[in-house]
Amino acid sequence: MSSNTPRHVVVVGAGLGGLRTIERLRSGGYAGRITLVGAEEHAPYDRPPLSKQILSGQWEPERVCLRDRAGLAELEVSARLGTGAVALDGTTVTLDDGGTVTGDAVVIATGLVPRRLPHQPEGVATLRTLDDALALRKALGSARSLIVIGAGFIGAEVAWAARRAGVEVTVLEALSVPCERVLGRRVGALAARLVTGAGVDLRCGSRIARLVDGRTVEMADGTVLSADVVLAAVGAVPDLTWLGGAGVRVQDGLACDERGRVVGMSGVWAVGDAAAWWNPAAGHHHRGEHWTMTCDQAATAACDILGAELPPTSPPYVWSDQFELKIQAIGRTDLADEVVPLHGDGLGGGPVKGTVAAYFAGDTLTGVVSFGAPALVMRYRPLVVARAGRSEVLARAAGGNGRVPG
Repeated sequence: MSSNTPRHVVVVGAGLGGLRTIERLRSGGYAGRITLVGAEEHAPYDRPPLSKQILSGQWEPERVCLRDRAGLAELEVSARLGTGAVALDGTTVTLDDGGTVTGDAVVIATGLVPRRLPHQPEGVATLRTLDDALALRKALGSARSLIVIGAGFIGAEVAWAARRAGVEVTVLEALSVPCERVLGRRVGALAARLVTGAGVDLRCGSRIARLVDGRTVEMADGTVLSADVVLAAVGAVPDLTWLGGAGVRVQDGLACDERGRVVGMSGVWAVGDAAAWWNPAAGHHHRGEHWTMTCDQAATAACDILGAELPPTSPPYVWSDQFELKIQAIGRTDLADEVVPLHGDGLGGGPVKGTVAAYFAGDTLTGVVSFGAPALVMRYRPLVVARAGRSEVLARAAGGNGRVPG
């Protein structure tokens, strides 16, 4: 190892980001000590299947395991699973069992915890961990009815799994359409059609007065709704409260530079859902809850720790399997001020499946979203990367000779 290479790397968070960082360190030739700290007893596992294959019963828990304890041992990792971090002082991590672990470098990959509604009763379900998914699967196995609070991707995926099992589902959404923050109002209306088309009672613009208990919801207009199971799927927040005394900004993710180094700290990196990396093109810190972004950040942070050349980055990419099709989003749809249809007639009232829409900020392509059109949407990925202009994007949609970078 180089004299500048840390002799001991401590990774806090035993999910996708933490594991991929470790794997990239080892594949990059790192031979020093690595300690992995994880609050859950489980070895690192993949979260996207929790609301899909695990919840529906198609998969058992072992299918989502990314590396079991034997696999971690092969990486020569000292795994301290079932032990959470409670404080960070420099590069010393204090654990909830009273112990400490000190490295020359620390990588924070603690991810998210479910956002809770005001005065949320304990009986209301959430879905973030493997144990959450298994508990919800068991509850739905004997349920006749389900209330889902929140019509984001997780809420919609759970609603679909429940409908396939014959459960009556009501979805309460505060905004005007499902997934409005990701898709926007116009495209979110297509997601609403998928939800209602599956027989779900979707109530947008809903205002909840209070959760009476684990089965009863009182609405702002006085309506009282009850179900065998109530799920709060109202998003998640970075799991960073344990850093409260570290003197860093943690309001909406841990502020990092474009290499993942935590601003205001030495020898500390952050990756994944809890990290807000500096985006030079946009000119601000951005936190994305995307599987591929987490993998990219892990690779970049590991290379930076090793002093190696940084890998190329990919545009943000997120997908959701629901109501018999796949919704895919590439790029930053949140930066757009206009949506333009590229394929299909979903935005004109036609079939949702096959619809592809482009998101533009002025004349610049910032993102693309598709409904059940995976082959079509991927042709626009290089255009998103290149921040292509409107004429080039529309030429590609028309099958013209517009130049496609890469």
